[in-house]
Amino acid sequence: MNHKIYSTFIKSLRVSVFLMTLVVGVHAQTLRIGLAEDPDVLDPTLARSFVGRIVFTSLCDKLFDIDEKLNIVPQLALSYDWSADNKAVTFKLRPNVFFHDGEIFDAQAVKFNIERHKTLAGSNRKGELSLVSSVDVIDPLTVRFNLSAPFVPLLAQLADRAGMMVSPKAAKSEGDKFSQNPVCSGPFKFVERVAQDKIVLEKFNQYWDKASVNFEKVIFQPIPDSTVRLANLKSGQLDFIERVATNDIEKLQTDKKFKVSKITELGYQGITINVGKSEAAKKNALGKDARVRQAFELSLDRQGLIQVVMDNEATLGNQWVPPGNTYYAKGTPVVARDVNKAKALLKEAGVANPVVKLLTPTTSDAQRLALVIQAMSREAGFDVQIQSTEFATTLNMADQGDFDAYLLSWSGRADPDGNVYSFHACKQPLNYAGYCNQEVDALLNQSRTEKDTAKRKKYFDQIAAKVIADLPIIYLYHRNWLWAYNNKLQGVRNIPDGLIRTRGLKLAP
Repeated sequence: MNHKIYSTFIKSLRVSVFLMTLVVGVHAQTLRIGLAEDPDVLDPTLARSFVGRIVFTSLCDKLFDIDEKLNIVPQLALSYDWSADNKAVTFKLRPNVFFHDGEIFDAQAVKFNIERHKTLAGSNRKGELSLVSSVDVIDPLTVRFNLSAPFVPLLAQLADRAGMMVSPKAAKSEGDKFSQNPVCSGPFKFVERVAQDKIVLEKFNQYWDKASVNFEKVIFQPIPDSTVRLANLKSGQLDFIERVATNDIEKLQTDKKFKVSKITELGYQGITINVGKSEAAKKNALGKDARVRQAFELSLDRQGLIQVVMDNEATLGNQWVPPGNTYYAKGTPVVARDVNKAKALLKEAGVANPVVKLLTPTTSDAQRLALVIQAMSREAGFDVQIQSTEFATTLNMADQGDFDAYLLSWSGRADPDGNVYSFHACKQPLNYAGYCNQEVDALLNQSRTEKDTAKRKKYFDQIAAKVIADLPIIYLYHRNWLWAYNNKLQGVRNIPDGLIRTRGLKLAP
């Protein structure tokens, strides 16, 4: 080989190796996570989507968090102290915490955030904090919540979006544009969002626990198709994917390049029915008559759904908590499929071949479930028409009552109140069904003030009996959260809320 050519070749090779090393180095500093949907609005006061909560876990710290055993653990609040009458609780706050815009986190910021959650137009946190009557700043690191009545679920609420703190300065200056550039105090700060494509966050160097932050960037990519999501993981374009398709789990478990995690969810998969959200409820048989809803439930084989749709990666259920939960109402068991009884109820209601427009997110698992529901219910005389719609759009349609039935899952909360109050109490922000039963409201409010578990359980037993008779939501089952990730990724925590804690994650060399 000519000496000059050889020398040029060696230089080119060195440059290529350098560039490859640089690319690998940059990739190692970036954590790429595949989401099953595109989140809705990135403002914890207004947000509703599960995938939004995944993003918020990296972006917005909360007053508290939960651990693997559902214990309430400190985050921005270090401790709490209830008053003798349980109508006030005082929090000691973590010192030396900053928001992403450099503003200090203190008691005044907590007061601002709680009041914003309670008063901002369109807030989805109002119901969660309805018993917080006022907030007092005791000193810069001490704040007291005053309650109109004892409120047992409060700490659990503050371990989720109701406890997320945003920068008061940014919230005031940005107004209704805050979600386009959210400013919180989490381990990563917002960089950019491209709808349906990506959300980019970068490491916040003033984070109070920066030693636990091992990536320079986190990129969230919404990929509704589970097959495409998995292909991106296998090709190295993603490091972590949530909600792996159930039929891919067995093969992944034998692939040494990846690890798989399973966690039974705190929430449920269900069908929300428009029984009073809008005028549309009066125009469809399902919304008008509980007998038609009961017939629809009887046309479905829950165990069959779990086998066919979930490959048995779910737990049978008919309530907002799974059967193993302390607050599950054993006196209201799951009804078995009975097509003949379903037909008899339709005849009794004077309805023949009712049409049901089933609003369904475009995710592959939701589409598969909708098709099986369509086939099962057809045997009882129902004509289910699937309306495939992008997830964030389905939430807007649900808000407006623009649906007959809505295939909606709820990720769940550590306290059962978080699974039921906002969905079944009259005029609550997540009550997409438009359900309103004064007896249920009274029982819900009583359950929120009772600290004794046994007594509180009796309230939930009564609530379950009434709600299951009215069926504003047909609860189907409780899924396993299924994750897959690069086997070099360390520090993954399996917490039943299904949220990905990026704090503490790192890639082994």
